[in-house]
Amino acid sequence: MKKFFALVLTLAMVLSLAACGGKTTTEDSKTDDGAGDGATAATQEITLWTYPVGNWGDQATVQAITEAFTADTGIKVTVEYLDYTNGDDKVNTALTAGNQPDLVLEGPERLVANWGANGHMVDLSDLIDSTDESELIAAAYNACVNAEGKVYEYPLCMTAHCMAINKQAFEEAGALQYVDLENRTWSTENFIKAVNALNDYYGDTVGVVYCNGQGGDQGTRELVINMYGGTFTNADHTALTWDDPNNIKAFQTLYDLDGIAYDASLTASDEIAKFYQGTLKMAFCWNSGQQLNPNAADTGEGKTVTGDDIIFMCQPTEDGSASRLGGGIWGFGIFDKGDETRVAAAKEFIKWVCDSEHTVDCVPSGYFPVRSTAADGAADLSAFTDNDMVKEYFQVMLPRMGDYYQVIPGWAGIRTEWWTMLQDIGSGTPVEEAVAKGNTAANAVVEAAS
Repeated sequence: MKKFFALVLTLAMVLSLAACGGKTTTEDSKTDDGAGDGATAATQEITLWTYPVGNWGDQATVQAITEAFTADTGIKVTVEYLDYTNGDDKVNTALTAGNQPDLVLEGPERLVANWGANGHMVDLSDLIDSTDESELIAAAYNACVNAEGKVYEYPLCMTAHCMAINKQAFEEAGALQYVDLENRTWSTENFIKAVNALNDYYGDTVGVVYCNGQGGDQGTRELVINMYGGTFTNADHTALTWDDPNNIKAFQTLYDLDGIAYDASLTASDEIAKFYQGTLKMAFCWNSGQQLNPNAADTGEGKTVTGDDIIFMCQPTEDGSASRLGGGIWGFGIFDKGDETRVAAAKEFIKWVCDSEHTVDCVPSGYFPVRSTAADGAADLSAFTDNDMVKEYFQVMLPRMGDYYQVIPGWAGIRTEWWTMLQDIGSGTPVEEAVAKGNTAANAVVEAAS
């Protein structure tokens, strides 16, 4: 098993940059090495705001973690749970008022490219030594570091976003022949053939380019840029490249396919629900958490509501090789409140959760640890691959992570321009015109945020 993790770690390191509060009791303790300057953190109280990253959005789960942390350290953690509808507004309002939390759990697009770039985050470089760097998957760690080498996020977990198909539906329509099930890949030509076969058989839309909002937009982004080898940003993440001719070809191909609809009435969660119910035969918004518990319905791993098998897939590529999967990376950042004692306590929490013998119990269900071992090799995280599906997902999908372009400045505004552009295409605006408009508007967001 250790050899397996070593292999995956090696593969991932050469890659490019790749979803109520609980209260605890306190006991006296002193901080360990992870508390930065070693200041006493006994009876200290800190606050954590967490987005719904797996079961880190579940109060009972998080309370168990924080109570264990308090029992070990004496540091009390008060938790508040955010969602993706108004979480950003809540954090930004708190920052303006100066009552932000000590800790926040989310991804580099917020912690590094937004709040970090705007001077709100503490540099966590002192928590990363050479052993940590060797244990962490490079694609995840690099996304947490800004251009000046400041670490604004300590990563905990990751996943690779993909798409999914209904195996039985593909079989009935004669479309399974177009899929390489062993490698979970297919060519764009075969994707088109499969959509046509499904549409002919079922006589209805089989997949949707959902664009009611930004949630789950990684699915549509990765579908478009992979179909013909396009890009989302330039290499140094300073400009959007949506008007890449390869992207325009993909937008047009999707628009022209009878079995695919641009649907401004659907969100990603709506798409997932329709796929789970069997109405849609493929889903573009998928990941390991969905595969383990489709639609969060607790009805079985990798199954639709009718019991059909769900097969996770790479997005199609022109030559049928593995696509460059979009990655999700989540971890902790510390807001700079000018209180070194609170910072020290928050750092101790990060090391306890992300780099200790407790880490195996803290990685969200359905996600993967960003390191092979923790606590200087003392804690083995290989238990995450005991589940056969998880093992396969880890082996097949994580090494295929592509560029983590979400660190481009102005990410929140960019996402709005993306789904607005998709709506324009779906309403009949000529593809080149809609893409040119969207790309220009998105780059204006980047310029304003830079």
